[in-house]
Amino acid sequence: MTESTRADEGDVSPIAAMFADRARARMIAALIDGRRLPASRLAAEAGVSAATASGHLRKLLDGGLVRVEASGRHRYYYLASAQVAAAFEALVAMTPLPPVTSLRQGTRLQRLRTARTCYDHFAGRLGVSLTEALIADGVLRPLDGTCDTRRDGDRLSAPIEQPSFELGPRAATALRAWGVDLEQVQRASRPVLRFCLDWTEQRHHLSGGLGAAILRTARDNDWVRPGPRPRELAITDAGTAAFAGLAPQLAG
Repeated sequence: MTESTRADEGDVSPIAAMFADRARARMIAALIDGRRLPASRLAAEAGVSAATASGHLRKLLDGGLVRVEASGRHRYYYLASAQVAAAFEALVAMTPLPPVTSLRQGTRLQRLRTARTCYDHFAGRLGVSLTEALIADGVLRPLDGTCDTRRDGDRLSAPIEQPSFELGPRAATALRAWGVDLEQVQRASRPVLRFCLDWTEQRHHLSGGLGAAILRTARDNDWVRPGPRPRELAITDAGTAAFAGLAPQLAG
């Protein structure tokens, strides 16, 4: 038996097949901002009939990528976990962007690049810049004691593998300025630190419990509001002032 076919290794092909179908990929993309959507909406997003969508949703349910919640006579589908969103974002990051052929398409892409959600945390330039600011503030500390933020050799831009960071000794104090209660984040059942490969920035942004808490705080303080299209975020005047203090690189 060759090294690549050992019985003790997981078989990724069933999960990979879930993402490989274009209709299912569009359904996952529609759910990646954490929304719960009915089958009819997902069928429209995927561009398929209701019957075809039902078959795809059954496969996604059986594969553990989505879950369904009943509310009266209605059923709403949502991503099973942030891990699904991270896997999808990593795949998108390895996919060449389609050429921009219209002003509308270019404007939409620019809004997504500037600030968007990735499941329940920040993504885009805002997400990456806030992650860099957390490193600069000592909230995130590289495990080997070094941190190179250039494109080459930076763990934030390393493909696939998770960057090696831990919470720094002054994390709790620094996060108070962000309006985040670290102890409350640590009491939750989910991992505090996780990272997603950002498909527009080609670098990692913070996810996990801390990433979710930062987005939640920003929404509570009206620093960001929903944009014109799903996943897009509009930064308010209050947010511009707050982020300028927390992440000065955003002003550049």
